[in-house]
Amino acid sequence: MKEPLVLVPGLSCNAALYAPQWPALADGRSILVADHAHDDTLSGVVQRLLAAAPPRFALCGLSMGGYIAFEVLRQAPERVTRLALLDTSAKPATPETTAPREQMIALAEKGAFDNVTTLLWQRLVAPARLTDEPLRLLVREMADAVGADGFVRQQRAIMKRPDSRPVLERLSMPVLVLVGEEDVITPVAEAQEIASLVGGTARLAVVPGCGHLSTLEAPDAVAAELLRWLG
Repeated sequence: MKEPLVLVPGLSCNAALYAPQWPALADGRSILVADHAHDDTLSGVVQRLLAAAPPRFALCGLSMGGYIAFEVLRQAPERVTRLALLDTSAKPATPETTAPREQMIALAEKGAFDNVTTLLWQRLVAPARLTDEPLRLLVREMADAVGADGFVRQQRAIMKRPDSRPVLERLSMPVLVLVGEEDVITPVAEAQEIASLVGGTARLAVVPGCGHLSTLEAPDAVAAELLRWLG
């Protein structure tokens, strides 16, 4: 049996975020998808994750999933065998990044979650994919499954995230850092910083023509990188 894998979705996403890669990743391997919509702190999310996860596992997170992965490394680094960080940032929350999140929370709490998902869509994918209706509907289905309350809890957790760059400097495990070339939420420069801080055990992969939702926008390229990372 291959080493278990824990997948952590991004904001307003669920297991469907990794559906295109699932058949390849699940071949001879157990997979757990983290439940990250029921706690309003990263610490709480990770305590829930660690209680459900096997003793040792490979860990992959996209966007908010990356923030959660960093918290796993703060709480239980000895349990992680390898790390994949997709379309994420190691930087802490700032007043500039928190302000738009507070605005989205206010909309969600006023019953305007539809407006939130519409606004987010404009930034989630590469410009060429904005008219991809099946992809838009899938993203909307994931958001609806998480729900407005789950979204608010997730945003509150993200807004409290600390600086994770010191965590990266201590890593010696295999690390994949992947980012869409056209990601405007966590741009290529964020991935480059992560890879440089990790050093020699990191592989940086930039996916052409791809935005923030790399697993859905470039499913085959991401699957190939994840299989290479898992060995």
